[in-house]
Amino acid sequence: MPKTSIQSFKTGELAVYPAHGVGTITGVECRSVSGVSKHFYILKILDTEATIMVPIDTASSVGLRKVVKKSMVPKIYEILKDRKDVILDNQTWNRRYRDYTDKIKSGCVMEVARVMRDLYMLKFDKELSFGERRMLDTAKNLLVKELSIAKNIKEEKVEEELYRIMQR
Repeated sequence: MPKTSIQSFKTGELAVYPAHGVGTITGVECRSVSGVSKHFYILKILDTEATIMVPIDTASSVGLRKVVKKSMVPKIYEILKDRKDVILDNQTWNRRYRDYTDKIKSGCVMEVARVMRDLYMLKFDKELSFGERRMLDTAKNLLVKELSIAKNIKEEKVEEELYRIMQR
């Protein structure tokens, strides 16, 4: 198994936490957990009241990562445009929901894009369950926030771009 690179974050830096989105590292704190002293990144998720403590020694394994680079955006858009490899399976909604949840929890922006694309296409084939509609909104919101930061443009502009891509 390849060794994952350890990323260190500085106070004020942006980072992405799986399923929660982009946040700002507001500091590093030392806390005692079960008698063991551990250092944590304090991550304030943007546009929410959520604050997450991420153990520094396991940050990369839980999926804490830097915001994608602008050069990755076209690859993400290609995933959204690629409809030929999409198989709209006949799994039950709850099975699909679990699969999509796993992809979003992976923290990989490419997987989040696949979830958005697949659910968007599925909604034209059949009615989405309540959970799937929420999942589609979650995937879209995660993408919009991260892509707007990567491209340094307003979220509304990214939403328009995604809408145009998905209408094709």
